[in-house]
This record gives sequence, C-alpha cells and structure tokens, in this order.
Amino acid sequence: MPELLVSLQSLGKSYGAQTLFQGITLSFQAGEKLGLIGPNGSGKSTLLKIVAGAETQDSGQLAIAGRTHLVYLPQEDRFPAGATVESVLLDALPAHQKDAGLDSIRDVLRSMAFADIRQSVDTLSGGWKKRLAVTAALIQEPDLLLLDEPTNHLDLEGILWLEGLLKQARFAFVLVSHDRYFLENATNRIVELNRRYPDGYLRVEGNYSEFLQRRLAVFDQQSREEEVLANKFRRELEWLRRGPKARTTKAKGRIDAAYELKDDLLETRSRNALGARAGIEFEASERKTRKLVELKGVTLERGGRALFRDLDLLLGPGSCLGVLGRNGSGKSSLMQALRGELAPAAGSVTWADDLKVVSFDQKREQLDRNLSLKEALSPTGDSVTFQGKPLHVSAWARKFLFPTEKLGLPVSRLSGGEQARVLIARLMLQPADLLLLDEPTNDLDIATLEVLEDSLAEFPGAVVLITHDRFLMDRLSDRLLYLDGAGKATFFADYGQWLQARETLRSDGPAAAKATVTPAAPKPAAAGLSREQRKELDGIGKKIEKAEAEVARLNAEMSDPAVASDAAKLKELYSAVSAAEGRVMALYTRWQELESLS
Repeated sequence: MPELLVSLQSLGKSYGAQTLFQGITLSFQAGEKLGLIGPNGSGKSTLLKIVAGAETQDSGQLAIAGRTHLVYLPQEDRFPAGATVESVLLDALPAHQKDAGLDSIRDVLRSMAFADIRQSVDTLSGGWKKRLAVTAALIQEPDLLLLDEPTNHLDLEGILWLEGLLKQARFAFVLVSHDRYFLENATNRIVELNRRYPDGYLRVEGNYSEFLQRRLAVFDQQSREEEVLANKFRRELEWLRRGPKARTTKAKGRIDAAYELKDDLLETRSRNALGARAGIEFEASERKTRKLVELKGVTLERGGRALFRDLDLLLGPGSCLGVLGRNGSGKSSLMQALRGELAPAAGSVTWADDLKVVSFDQKREQLDRNLSLKEALSPTGDSVTFQGKPLHVSAWARKFLFPTEKLGLPVSRLSGGEQARVLIARLMLQPADLLLLDEPTNDLDIATLEVLEDSLAEFPGAVVLITHDRFLMDRLSDRLLYLDGAGKATFFADYGQWLQARETLRSDGPAAAKATVTPAAPKPAAAGLSREQRKELDGIGKKIEKAEAEVARLNAEMSDPAVASDAAKLKELYSAVSAAEGRVMALYTRWQELESLS
C-alpha cells in the first residue's frame, strides 16, 4: 500500500457568510498524481494553502506524515528583489547539495532552456518566471508538490514542457488546473470540489476522461433520486391534504416522515441546481459578407525585429483561426493588426465596410476595477438590451452565475474567473462580425469553459483565438497559424498536425528548417544496408503519411461536438489518439535509425 503523506478529516473553511467547503475527508499518498478541480469559488486554492500551512481551516483535522517534504507553488510567482535565475536556483538547493552548487542539477538546467542563467528575474516574461518557479520547486526534492494553476502565463511550449516533467515525476503532486488535456495526460486521480455532491466532493481513480464518465453517472443518479423523491412527496402531499388526524402513533409518524421527505427533496433539488452554468451566447451582426478581413503579404515588426513576414490570410463568416506561438512571437500583435491598431511594415490589411470587431483582452484592461459589479455589467442603468430585449441587471447577473447580493461588490474584489465572466458578459452586448479572443479561458472553471466552447461553435461570424487551452483550440479551430517569432508563419490543419511537426518548429532563427509534417524523401540507401532494411527505408515515408493521416482523422472526430459531450466515446478516442501518436513517433524513430546507417 502506498505511503500516506497527508490526511484531511472533515475539513471546513468559510469566509464570512460564504462557505467554501465543509466535511472534506481526503488523503494524499506517495506516487499520486492528483488533479484538483471545481467551480470558481469552490475553495481549490484555499485547500492547497491549508495543506501548505499558508492558511488554517475552520474545522476538521490536517495531519502530515513526519518526514514528508512538502513544497507549495502558488499562482503568483514571487522572487527576491534583484534575484537572478542562478541565485534563485542556488537558494532552492537542498542542504546536502549546496556544496556541489549548480553542477548537481545539470539535468534540470538542460530541461529549462534558459538562454542565460545569470539573467535578472525582473527581465523575464510571466511564462519564464513560471518556468523558473517550477524548476526551483523541483530542485527542493519534494515528496509532495502542490501546484496552483501552474499553466497560467505559460505558452503552449511551456505547458508541454511542464506536462512532460510531471508525467515523469517520481514525487506525488496535487495540481489545481482547468486545462483538460493537461489533466488527461498528467494525472492518475481527479477530485472535484463541488457542493452539488452530497459529500462536497467527488473522487475518481483515473485521469480526466475517466472522471467525466464517472461524474456523468453520478449526476444521472442524483437526477433520478430527485425524481423519486418528488413522486413520493407528491403522494404524501395528497394524503396530507385529505386532513389525516394525528391521533394514532402510526398517523403521526407518517406526517413527520412526510415533512422529513419534503426537507430531503428540497435539499436534493437545491444541490442539483448547483450544476447551473453561465449562459454565454455571443450576438452576431447577421452580416452576409463573404470576406470580413483579408491580409496580403503582411509583415509585422516590433523594435526593428520581424515577428512574421509575408502572411496571407482571409477570414470569413463561420471560420475560426487558432493562433499558436511562444510568448513574444507576435500573437497579440496580430490581433492589434486585425483591429487596425498596428500598421504592417509591409503588405496590406483590408476590412469589410462597417466591420464590427469585438475583442477580449487577456490583461482585462477593458475592466474598470473601481466599478461595482452592477455598474460593470450594466453601465447605462438598471437594465441591459440583449438580442433586442430589455433585461434587468439582476437577471443578467444570474445568467453569469452572480447572485444579486454580489452586485454591490467592486470588480477588484472579484476572483479572476468572475472578472472573466464580467468581460464576456460585456462583449455579449455588442453585435459582432469578428471576435478577437486573446486568452479568454484564463481562470474560467471547466463548466464555464464548456459553455464558452458551445457558444463559439455556434457563432456565425469569424473568430480568431489565442489560447493555451488545447481542448478548446482543437474543438473550434478549422486552421492553426503558428508564429515562430523569427519571421515565419506556418499554417496547420489542427493541433495534432502541429504537434507532429513540433520538433522541427522548435528550431529558432532564420536558419531554422522549414516546418513540414511529412519527412523528405529518404536518401538512397548505402550498400551496407540489408535488402530488407533498404526496402523498409524506401517505404517508411508512406507509412508515416498514413499514420499521421490517422492521427488527424481521430483528432477531427474528437473535435465533433457530439463526441465532446460523450464521456465514454471521448475516453475511447483519447486512447486511440495516444496509440496513433505513439505509432507515428515510433516510425520517425525507426526512420532516423535507418538514415543513420546510410
């Protein structure tokens, strides 16, 4: 049996009148890779802080095994003033490695990909600061690592880097994340904090697709229980209306049981109602124009450096372009060009007449944090006009899961997920031909992400989407544009195809090889190869093409909205995609082996 590291018994925590969770009984064991999920405000971050000793519980017991070395990585990365990458890592070294210094962590340093470990931390981007924080945590040799939203600020390359580290981890970890691919690939147990469950949480052994299947069964069971209770109470209510006299012990007992049944029904109904999801529905302008925005030969520059060159792009109704690239590669600059805020160094951008563009800013600078929630949701008074109909601000707030009592709160006191919902609510009031969404998923819980996906899938205009949420990107995008930050812009059919070509794309600089999915034709075989090896080498290119086509087909099937809501089918396809990608990688490895012999 795995070693017990941490035990939680009947843990409870409230802030004022708001109860985050109560009665939470969990244990964390050696070798466990646990994904902790739940709606915004369910207490995920607070639970991690309690385990880390940064906060205390209101009730219940927390026990940590005596020799357990626990390391906590919060959402916000904090470093000493004037620190360098090197000094942060040296400070993080365990005592028994201090004498060896950086030599003792060479393998970790190689995986970090920092250009200069003497660089000042203050000059690093948010993504590189997160890499540094993760690396400093790993150097401390934890038995249990607590990670709160570690993918925030990371670009897709950074997420894949972290995912690879955690998949190979020998230590246990508890990971708070809304990234569904990350949960699928890196965890072996899922716990959802949610008051909808009788115990306040659901624990499932397995990864995210297995959790989806189990959760669906639990929700179905709870719905059936509500229906059974409602039917039973209806019969008892009819009996009560006939006016039974509580003269006998039997009659009095039945009357008491009827009222207890009513309480059970109200509790079950109230709990099931907690599954409500935000109502997201973007309003389109109903424009029929075939060309909304067209870029011809566009080159964008920043500080004299070309972000990308000679980009041709046409956006029309019903299209969704996903944009990939490292931090600083030009993704947000492309958005500025599409809005007309950044002039190209070369080429032209043409917009349809009176084009209505609506943007989501990842920094949320469109929100005045001094406003109240009511003012932010309804700037012009007590009502809004949505799809041509007036709607009171209280009803509009409930559509985004805000209770009426929160309307007086300043925006600055809302959580990151709540601020994102406010911004989405404001965007929905503006009819749009083109949606420019720059990291709209940050801080959103999974339930809200699913509603956002459905809404964007049904939006009749054009969408340009920057996101590190690979599930969202895969489902919505009909094309991907990869910006390497060194002047190249490359189109891919989907995320799976980009992932196949990633090794080539990771080469930086103008001398980098042009990205391609299918390898070049093999060189003529050397005389030293056997007849079978020559035959295998001659035919391996076609095998790779066929294997990659199968990956693309499976990814396309997984992006089907009908499949995305079918947990069993989704689990089956996840396994199939993993197996298919494994075959592709095996073929590439074999191809390289044969090439090395030639």
